[in-house]
Amino acid sequence: MKKAKDENKEEHILDAAKNVFQSKGMNGARMQEIADKAGINKAMLHYYYRSKQLLFEAVFKNAFSLLAPQLNAILNDDSSIEEKIKNFTSNYISFIVKHPYLPNFIIQELNRNPDFILKLKENKGFPNLEKFKKQVEEEIQKGILKPISAEQLFINIMALNIFPFVAKPLIMAFTNTDEKNYKQLMEDRKIEVSNFIINAIKNS
Repeated sequence: MKKAKDENKEEHILDAAKNVFQSKGMNGARMQEIADKAGINKAMLHYYYRSKQLLFEAVFKNAFSLLAPQLNAILNDDSSIEEKIKNFTSNYISFIVKHPYLPNFIIQELNRNPDFILKLKENKGFPNLEKFKKQVEEEIQKGILKPISAEQLFINIMALNIFPFVAKPLIMAFTNTDEKNYKQLMEDRKIEVSNFIINAIKNS
């Protein structure tokens, strides 16, 4: 009973911290503000997390752990490269629409602390490109795909999917789009991005 209560309290703290870090960033966030938002005193917050850095790392790992295993599963299943691109794009966009804070949150922290990615790479669910790279090479040899670097293809997939969320205000301004139509634009991109990439790399 106590363990469940502690886990619930910790989840509540992480949720409060996520909101503060999202709006203020690591440097602008204050432990007192996080404690207030979580409805606890600062001493209780320090009981669970001794420092702001440890709390931030916990929030970041939690955020990254929501996304990374999904990407890794797609990269390492037995589907074709074409299917991987479709599934990756559809799953990623659906996921980020539900968790819109994630892309900026992850990029902000990686820019602030580039070495932190080394800690994340130790996690079991961290995306592994080896099978993806092997599949790309095999499909090139079979004449299914045009010659392309697997790394460059992966970067193209990531960039085309991530940028519209990272640059949401800019995209909305350029396209003169409101929130409702922006969501529809993102829904449409599930097909647009997939078709764009597949048409670029597949042999006719």
